[in-house]
Amino acid sequence: MTEPVRLSKRMSELGLCSRREADEWIEKGWVRVDGVVVSVLGSKVLPHQKVTVERQASAEQAQRVTILLNKPMGYVSGQAEDGYKPAVVLVNEQSRWAEDQTEMRFHPRQLKSLVPAGRLDIDSVGLLVLTQDGRIAKQLIGEDSAVDKEYLVRVQYTRPGKLPESDLKRLNHGLIMDGKPLRPAKVVWQNEDQLRFTLREGKKRQIRRMCDMVGLKVIGLKRVRIGGVKLGELPTGQWRYLRPDEKF
Repeated sequence: MTEPVRLSKRMSELGLCSRREADEWIEKGWVRVDGVVVSVLGSKVLPHQKVTVERQASAEQAQRVTILLNKPMGYVSGQAEDGYKPAVVLVNEQSRWAEDQTEMRFHPRQLKSLVPAGRLDIDSVGLLVLTQDGRIAKQLIGEDSAVDKEYLVRVQYTRPGKLPESDLKRLNHGLIMDGKPLRPAKVVWQNEDQLRFTLREGKKRQIRRMCDMVGLKVIGLKRVRIGGVKLGELPTGQWRYLRPDEKF
Protein backbone atom coordinates (compact mmCIF):
# COMPACT_ATOMS: atom_id res chain seq x y z
CA MET A 1 0.00 0.00 0.00
CA THR A 2 1.31 3.44 -0.91
CA GLU A 3 2.36 5.59 2.05
CA PRO A 4 0.59 8.93 2.69
CA VAL A 5 2.65 12.10 2.19
CA ARG A 6 2.34 15.63 3.53
CA LEU A 7 -0.24 17.62 1.59
CA SER A 8 2.21 20.50 1.02
CA LYS A 9 4.80 18.07 -0.42
CA ARG A 10 2.18 16.51 -2.70
CA MET A 11 1.08 19.95 -3.95
CA SER A 12 4.70 20.77 -4.77
CA GLU A 13 5.11 17.44 -6.61
CA LEU A 14 1.99 18.20 -8.65
CA GLY A 15 3.50 21.56 -9.67
CA LEU A 16 0.68 23.55 -8.05
CA CYS A 17 2.99 25.70 -5.93
CA SER A 18 5.97 25.60 -3.59
CA ARG A 19 5.69 23.96 -0.15
CA ARG A 20 5.76 27.39 1.51
CA GLU A 21 2.90 28.59 -0.69
CA ALA A 22 1.03 25.34 -0.03
CA ASP A 23 1.20 25.91 3.74
CA GLU A 24 -0.13 29.46 3.28
CA TRP A 25 -3.03 28.24 1.14
CA ILE A 26 -3.87 25.40 3.53
CA GLU A 27 -4.06 27.85 6.44
CA LYS A 28 -6.37 30.11 4.41
CA GLY A 29 -8.70 27.21 3.59
CA TRP A 30 -7.95 27.36 -0.14
CA VAL A 31 -7.06 23.67 -0.57
CA ARG A 32 -9.43 20.74 -1.08
CA VAL A 33 -8.71 17.01 -1.02
CA ASP A 34 -11.38 14.96 -2.81
CA GLY A 35 -13.60 18.04 -2.61
CA VAL A 36 -13.21 18.56 1.16
CA VAL A 37 -11.42 21.65 2.52
CA VAL A 38 -8.24 20.79 4.44
CA SER A 39 -6.96 23.63 6.64
CA VAL A 40 -4.68 21.80 9.11
CA LEU A 41 -0.93 22.12 8.48
CA GLY A 42 0.84 18.77 8.32
CA SER A 43 -2.19 16.92 6.94
CA LYS A 44 -1.33 13.89 4.81
CA VAL A 45 -2.83 12.51 1.61
CA LEU A 46 -2.53 9.39 -0.52
CA PRO A 47 -1.17 9.77 -4.08
CA HIS A 48 -4.48 8.79 -5.70
CA GLN A 49 -6.48 11.49 -3.88
CA LYS A 50 -7.49 14.55 -5.92
CA VAL A 51 -6.00 17.86 -4.75
CA THR A 52 -7.54 21.12 -5.96
CA VAL A 53 -7.10 24.78 -5.03
CA GLU A 54 -9.63 27.58 -4.82
CA ARG A 55 -9.75 30.38 -7.37
CA GLN A 56 -8.31 32.87 -4.85
CA ALA A 57 -5.06 30.88 -4.76
CA SER A 58 -4.67 30.94 -8.54
CA ALA A 59 -5.47 34.68 -8.59
CA GLU A 60 -2.89 35.42 -5.91
CA GLN A 61 -0.30 33.31 -7.71
CA ALA A 62 -0.93 35.15 -11.00
CA GLN A 63 0.03 38.43 -9.30
CA ARG A 64 3.42 37.11 -8.19
CA VAL A 65 6.28 38.56 -10.18
CA THR A 66 9.56 37.23 -11.53
CA ILE A 67 12.32 39.75 -12.14
CA LEU A 68 15.48 39.43 -14.24
CA LEU A 69 18.39 41.51 -12.95
CA ASN A 70 21.80 42.12 -14.49
CA LYS A 71 23.74 41.89 -11.23
CA PRO A 72 26.87 44.03 -10.97
CA MET A 73 29.94 43.02 -8.99
CA GLY A 74 29.90 43.71 -5.25
CA TYR A 75 26.33 42.58 -4.48
CA VAL A 76 25.36 39.27 -2.88
CA SER A 77 22.50 37.21 -4.27
CA GLY A 78 20.57 36.62 -1.06
CA GLN A 79 20.70 38.04 2.46
CA ALA A 80 23.09 40.89 3.26
CA GLU A 81 26.43 39.57 4.51
CA ASP A 82 29.82 40.99 5.57
CA GLY A 83 28.68 44.54 4.92
CA TYR A 84 27.67 43.81 1.32
CA LYS A 85 24.21 44.69 0.05
CA PRO A 86 21.77 42.11 -1.37
CA ALA A 87 20.99 42.39 -5.08
CA VAL A 88 17.29 43.01 -4.35
CA VAL A 89 18.12 46.60 -3.26
CA LEU A 90 18.72 47.34 -6.96
CA VAL A 91 15.07 46.66 -7.78
CA ASN A 92 13.13 49.94 -7.80
CA GLU A 93 11.18 52.14 -10.19
CA GLN A 94 14.26 54.11 -11.28
CA SER A 95 16.42 51.10 -12.14
CA ARG A 96 13.81 49.36 -14.30
CA TRP A 97 15.07 48.96 -17.88
CA ALA A 98 13.43 51.53 -20.15
CA GLU A 99 12.99 48.85 -22.85
CA ASP A 100 11.07 46.42 -20.62
CA GLN A 101 8.28 45.17 -22.90
CA THR A 102 5.86 44.02 -20.20
CA GLU A 103 2.87 46.16 -19.23
CA MET A 104 3.23 45.37 -15.53
CA ARG A 105 3.55 48.33 -13.19
CA PHE A 106 6.09 48.32 -10.39
CA HIS A 107 4.82 48.41 -6.81
CA PRO A 108 6.92 48.12 -3.61
CA ARG A 109 4.76 45.16 -2.47
CA GLN A 110 6.42 43.15 -5.25
CA LEU A 111 9.59 43.20 -3.15
CA LYS A 112 7.89 41.14 -0.44
CA SER A 113 9.01 37.50 -0.55
CA LEU A 114 11.13 38.25 -3.63
CA VAL A 115 13.91 35.67 -3.40
CA PRO A 116 16.84 34.67 -5.65
CA ALA A 117 16.24 31.45 -7.62
CA GLY A 118 19.89 30.43 -7.74
CA ARG A 119 22.97 32.24 -6.52
CA LEU A 120 25.55 34.36 -8.30
CA ASP A 121 28.75 35.03 -6.36
CA ILE A 122 29.60 38.52 -5.14
CA ASP A 123 32.45 38.78 -7.69
CA SER A 124 30.35 37.42 -10.57
CA VAL A 125 27.99 39.40 -12.79
CA GLY A 126 25.07 38.79 -15.11
CA LEU A 127 21.64 37.23 -15.07
CA LEU A 128 20.05 36.78 -11.63
CA VAL A 129 16.45 35.65 -11.26
CA LEU A 130 14.42 37.04 -8.34
CA THR A 131 10.93 35.59 -7.93
CA GLN A 132 7.85 35.48 -5.71
CA ASP A 133 6.66 32.36 -7.53
CA GLY A 134 7.56 29.13 -5.76
CA ARG A 135 6.99 27.09 -8.92
CA ILE A 136 9.75 28.98 -10.73
CA ALA A 137 12.12 28.70 -7.75
CA LYS A 138 11.54 24.92 -7.69
CA GLN A 139 12.07 24.69 -11.44
CA LEU A 140 15.41 26.50 -11.26
CA ILE A 141 16.93 25.28 -7.99
CA GLY A 142 15.04 22.09 -7.12
CA GLU A 143 17.08 18.91 -6.72
CA ASP A 144 15.72 17.50 -9.99
CA SER A 145 16.10 20.74 -11.97
CA ALA A 146 16.97 20.14 -15.63
CA VAL A 147 17.43 23.84 -16.49
CA ASP A 148 20.92 24.59 -17.78
CA LYS A 149 22.83 27.81 -17.18
CA GLU A 150 25.37 29.43 -19.47
CA TYR A 151 28.38 31.54 -18.47
CA LEU A 152 31.15 33.47 -20.20
CA VAL A 153 34.36 33.03 -18.21
CA ARG A 154 37.53 35.02 -18.81
CA VAL A 155 40.54 32.99 -17.70
CA GLN A 156 44.32 33.08 -17.38
CA TYR A 157 46.41 29.90 -17.54
CA THR A 158 48.81 29.75 -14.59
CA ARG A 159 51.06 26.97 -15.92
CA PRO A 160 53.60 26.99 -18.78
CA GLY A 161 52.19 26.85 -22.30
CA LYS A 162 48.50 26.47 -23.11
CA LEU A 163 45.68 24.50 -21.48
CA PRO A 164 46.05 20.89 -22.75
CA GLU A 165 43.13 19.42 -24.69
CA SER A 166 42.97 16.66 -22.07
CA ASP A 167 42.23 19.23 -19.34
CA LEU A 168 39.52 20.86 -21.48
CA LYS A 169 37.94 17.39 -21.74
CA ARG A 170 38.15 17.07 -17.94
CA LEU A 171 36.27 20.36 -17.58
CA ASN A 172 33.54 18.87 -19.76
CA HIS A 173 33.39 15.63 -17.77
CA GLY A 174 35.73 13.95 -15.32
CA LEU A 175 36.23 16.31 -12.39
CA ILE A 176 35.33 15.39 -8.82
CA MET A 177 34.13 18.01 -6.33
CA ASP A 178 33.29 17.51 -2.67
CA GLY A 179 33.85 13.77 -3.15
CA LYS A 180 31.32 13.42 -5.97
CA PRO A 181 31.72 13.38 -9.77
CA LEU A 182 30.35 16.52 -11.39
CA ARG A 183 27.56 16.19 -13.94
CA PRO A 184 28.70 16.45 -17.58
CA ALA A 185 29.12 20.09 -18.64
CA LYS A 186 29.72 21.76 -21.98
CA VAL A 187 32.89 23.85 -21.98
CA VAL A 188 34.31 25.36 -25.18
CA TRP A 189 36.72 28.16 -26.04
CA GLN A 190 34.86 31.36 -26.98
CA ASN A 191 38.12 33.11 -27.88
CA GLU A 192 41.76 32.82 -26.81
CA ASP A 193 41.15 33.91 -23.19
CA GLN A 194 37.45 33.18 -22.66
CA LEU A 195 35.54 29.95 -22.11
CA ARG A 196 31.80 29.34 -22.47
CA PHE A 197 30.46 27.06 -19.71
CA THR A 198 27.04 25.37 -19.81
CA LEU A 199 26.12 23.64 -16.53
CA ARG A 200 23.14 21.70 -15.19
CA GLU A 201 24.15 22.07 -11.54
CA GLY A 202 25.28 24.91 -9.32
CA LYS A 203 27.63 24.02 -6.50
CA LYS A 204 29.07 26.94 -4.57
CA ARG A 205 31.76 28.69 -6.66
CA GLN A 206 31.70 25.67 -8.96
CA ILE A 207 33.18 27.22 -12.10
CA ARG A 208 36.03 28.91 -10.22
CA ARG A 209 36.85 25.64 -8.46
CA MET A 210 36.67 23.67 -11.72
CA CYS A 211 39.06 26.10 -13.38
CA ASP A 212 41.45 25.99 -10.44
CA MET A 213 41.68 22.19 -10.78
CA VAL A 214 43.18 22.52 -14.27
CA GLY A 215 45.41 25.55 -13.61
CA LEU A 216 43.09 28.29 -14.83
CA LYS A 217 42.57 31.50 -12.88
CA VAL A 218 39.16 33.14 -13.37
CA ILE A 219 39.49 36.84 -14.20
CA GLY A 220 35.79 37.48 -14.85
CA LEU A 221 32.56 35.49 -14.80
CA LYS A 222 29.23 36.46 -16.36
CA ARG A 223 25.99 34.45 -16.50
CA VAL A 224 24.29 35.07 -19.84
CA ARG A 225 21.45 32.53 -19.94
CA ILE A 226 19.23 30.41 -17.70
CA GLY A 227 17.31 27.80 -19.70
CA GLY A 228 15.36 29.60 -22.42
CA VAL A 229 15.83 33.06 -20.89
CA LYS A 230 18.79 35.20 -22.00
CA LEU A 231 20.41 38.25 -20.40
CA GLY A 232 20.43 39.93 -23.81
CA GLU A 233 20.87 43.72 -23.87
CA LEU A 234 19.76 44.28 -20.27
CA PRO A 235 22.19 46.92 -18.86
CA THR A 236 24.27 46.27 -15.74
CA GLY A 237 22.41 47.20 -12.54
CA GLN A 238 19.02 47.31 -14.29
CA TRP A 239 16.12 44.86 -14.28
CA ARG A 240 12.99 43.84 -16.16
CA TYR A 241 10.02 41.53 -15.63
CA LEU A 242 9.94 38.04 -17.08
CA ARG A 243 7.68 38.26 -20.13
CA PRO A 244 4.57 36.05 -20.36
CA ASP A 245 5.99 34.39 -23.49
CA GLU A 246 9.35 33.51 -21.85
CA LYS A 247 9.94 30.07 -20.36
CA PHE A 248 12.98 28.81 -18.50
